[in-house]
Amino acid sequence: MDVNTDRLNQFMGKMVADIGAAANAALIRTGDRLGLYKALADKGPMTPAELALATGTTERYVREWLSAQAASGYVEYDAATKKFSMQPEQAMVFADDDSPVFMGAIGDMMAAIMLDEPKISDAFKSGKGVGWNERAECLFCGTARFFRTTYKHHLVQEWLPALDGVVAKLERGAKVADVGCGHGISTLLMAKAYPNSQFFGFDAHPGSIAAAQAAAASEGLGERATFAVATAKTFPAQDYDLVCFFDCLHDMGDPVGALTHVKETLADDGTCMLVEPFAQDRLEDNLTPVGRLFYAASTMVCTPASMAQEVGLALGAQAGEARLGEIARKSGFSRVRRAAETPFNLVLEAKV
Repeated sequence: MDVNTDRLNQFMGKMVADIGAAANAALIRTGDRLGLYKALADKGPMTPAELALATGTTERYVREWLSAQAASGYVEYDAATKKFSMQPEQAMVFADDDSPVFMGAIGDMMAAIMLDEPKISDAFKSGKGVGWNERAECLFCGTARFFRTTYKHHLVQEWLPALDGVVAKLERGAKVADVGCGHGISTLLMAKAYPNSQFFGFDAHPGSIAAAQAAAASEGLGERATFAVATAKTFPAQDYDLVCFFDCLHDMGDPVGALTHVKETLADDGTCMLVEPFAQDRLEDNLTPVGRLFYAASTMVCTPASMAQEVGLALGAQAGEARLGEIARKSGFSRVRRAAETPFNLVLEAKV
């Protein structure tokens, strides 16, 4: 076998960078959980001792953590003062939960993926699935916080207005079902924006429904946003004006069955909104940084979840618009169009 030394060295450089990034996923989680990023963004520049004092942590650990963050380019280091700080752009990514680019929650998701790796490796051999009910608990809160960033800055502002006539219905008073609602992030964002409407969140995971109910109560939305344990094929029909799926249809074992049920629950001229991870229709067009992230998540979370359910279609997180449209049409929706998009999401509108 002939080896090109230059290509080998280039590839090894890539591997060193990737291994460093993977190792730092745990440190991102530590910084997020202990408030290290927020304290540094608010009070920096700081020495390790000052940051440790501000966060109630130990200086020696903080010093090593800061060194790793500086080597990663996640924080800044001034050799003259021996102090660390964060640029505004770094703070937006790691220290501000309400930022449109906040990524601090990614540590919880990466931790869950690593914790559950033995289960996924076993599934590779057995061909069985690994359901959400079998996953590490930190996957649920990490997923909710990760998607909150996108939903908070796009759902009400862009996605709902992109649907034909939906905002007018919501302003007058509509019934909305949020299927696969998780912790209710999307449900409650809509409930806050449209006080004349009623929102119903459904999820098969009891722990997520409990979290959603608690969040609704704490935000004073319990009368207009209710949550119940139900699957996408069993949630009750109430002539909904809008049924939403946020980043979850591809996780379902039988998406055709789910959307067929949705069709029966809609009011006349009702709308189904499918929010899915952004993807082109061909593998070769998804070999990008975003595609890399979604294919990895799909291998470790989405595909096993689907294969643990009946049918087990396993669409995956990079299904693409053409495949999603095909699923919707098989389910009885005659009109399917791309209503909106972001670098991370496709938003499809489906109508009977």
